[in-house]
Amino acid sequence: MGVQGTLEYFSDLLSSTKKKKKKKQIQTVALKIRMDCEGCARKVKHVLSGVKGAKSVEVDLKQQKATVTGYVEAKKVLKAAQSTKKKVELWPYIPYTMVANPYVSQAYDKKAPPNMVRKVADTANMSETTVDDRYIQMFSDENPNACSIM
Repeated sequence: MGVQGTLEYFSDLLSSTKKKKKKKQIQTVALKIRMDCEGCARKVKHVLSGVKGAKSVEVDLKQQKATVTGYVEAKKVLKAAQSTKKKVELWPYIPYTMVANPYVSQAYDKKAPPNMVRKVADTANMSETTVDDRYIQMFSDENPNACSIM
């Protein structure tokens, strides 16, 4: 184990008797915020940079998007953004390559940025099928009463 490993072991052993605080992970929270002008964007950036733990705030007026990076929680960032009295929601778009059916009515959005669609839950599972089991059994090789034409 070596001297360094032994020292680390004893250090961890002694420090585990004290209460450990969980260190927050750096997160990136993206929001869709209705902004009309540069003044709105400045106001949103000012409010979001005041959130405790926020390291950087980026506002994209063209995409109506604000991104906050740092030791923040999504709920707190959303609440701070709502204090600006603007229409706010978590960023609803993902790249269309991550969706199985990007052109279903729930996913396709005319207002979405290029190559992006709305995030929707998968509606069809692999276990679901449109063919009824009766038709499968009708032409099965294991069924003695099956159609012999096939």
